[in-house]
Amino acid sequence: MTDIDRVLVTGVGAMTPLGADAPSSWSGLLDGKSGVRFLDEEWAADLPVHVAAGLTVDPASLLPRTRARKLDRCEQIAVLSAREAWEDAGAPQVEPERLAVVIGTGTGGVITTLEQDDVFERTGARRLSPFAVPMLMPNGPAAWVSMDLGAKGGARTVVSACASGAEALAVGQDLIRGGRADVVVAGGVEACLHPFTLAAFAQMKALSTRCTDPEAVSRPFDVERSGFVMGEGAGMMVLERAGFARARGARAHGALAGSSVGSSANHITASDADGQAVAMELALRDAGLAPADIGVVHAHATSTESGDLAEAEAIGRVIGDHAAVTATKSMTGHMMGASGTLGAMAALLALRDGTVPATRNLDELDPRVELDVVRGERRTGRWSAALANSFGFGGHNVSLVLTK
Repeated sequence: MTDIDRVLVTGVGAMTPLGADAPSSWSGLLDGKSGVRFLDEEWAADLPVHVAAGLTVDPASLLPRTRARKLDRCEQIAVLSAREAWEDAGAPQVEPERLAVVIGTGTGGVITTLEQDDVFERTGARRLSPFAVPMLMPNGPAAWVSMDLGAKGGARTVVSACASGAEALAVGQDLIRGGRADVVVAGGVEACLHPFTLAAFAQMKALSTRCTDPEAVSRPFDVERSGFVMGEGAGMMVLERAGFARARGARAHGALAGSSVGSSANHITASDADGQAVAMELALRDAGLAPADIGVVHAHATSTESGDLAEAEAIGRVIGDHAAVTATKSMTGHMMGASGTLGAMAALLALRDGTVPATRNLDELDPRVELDVVRGERRTGRWSAALANSFGFGGHNVSLVLTK
């Protein structure tokens, strides 16, 4: 691969529990803020889970009413975040057939599915929304973004649980490397804060049921962690072939230098250090880098004991203990299919700005985690490459390498 065919990141966009755009989300991470709040809605009163990380702004309020009512919440978030990334990239002038969209999601329009099922059960088939199908289908976010931006090079959907957003970036990278696109809008989105999904995840003992201080519940790598906090949001990146970006005079945040998409083929929910280690090794090989080149690691680290320990073992085995490790789900909760893109974005911006966010709520590092996890205060330095991990139920393992 020549330098002109490298994949640059020229735009970023986000809606998260820390802010309605990428700059406010990034500053929230650097400031160590928490987006986790009590669930004070009436529908949450009888749930075993009492906290979640919702958006700071209702996405429907940022769209025309006639448009918003046709889109599921996840589709609204995807369109708004993709627009931000597109504008951040300078709205590239690209042939529609050379512009593609790849968006990952774990559950798609599950809120529409559940709400419309309630309507069907209460009042019958004739009361269903005529927009129900395009609102609930998992490919909805990619389809709406492609129409919004006029992308005719493909609107692809990745569904690989919590690794979806990261895998979408890997697919986008492949489209550019393979010569099938010059520009790809890629990322992940999730909006599934609903009593059914919260109860279901709680039933499998994945969510924390603590109900004291909500901002202190999500605590990756800490000895007192008790499960993850469900979040919602989106992260989007504009990926460009370096030659195309340079020809139009674009500036870049950095590069997506390598990726690896693998599967553990081991267990439907359990973490697997071996499979995760392979993903990291292959991502490094794809980027042409050595473990010593990695200065920053954005860990998947959801705040479950088994998951944190498996990943810590894999990072230690492949990268070693020299890299600065951060786990931003301590502030945003677990944004499910969107988390991989936000993690990659945090890793990339850490390289760009020379600052790594601290892991919040890490009061006592689990002694079994033999890594340099950033805690207390953000860390400044000069790093040239970062690794971002994303793992999902089903054994999905995705690792991305970002460079300055």
